[in-house]
Amino acid sequence: MNIQFLIAFLLGAGAGTAVFFHAERNQIKHPSAWATFVFALLLFGLPAYVLHVRRVRARRSGPPS
Repeated sequence: MNIQFLIAFLLGAGAGTAVFFHAERNQIKHPSAWATFVFALLLFGLPAYVLHVRRVRARRSGPPS
C-alpha cells in the first residue's frame, strides 16, 4: 500500500470523525453527512463545515443587543 495514500486516508478519517463528534455535541443537523463530506473532500468539506457552524451559532445567538 502506498504510504501517501495511507496518510491521506488516516487524515481524512480523523477529520471526519472529529467533525462527526463536534456536530453531535453541538447539535448540528446531519452529523454523519458532514463527516462523510469532510472525509471524502477534506479541502472543500472542512471549510464548508466551519462556515456552516458559524452560521448556525450566529442564528442561535440571535441579533446583538
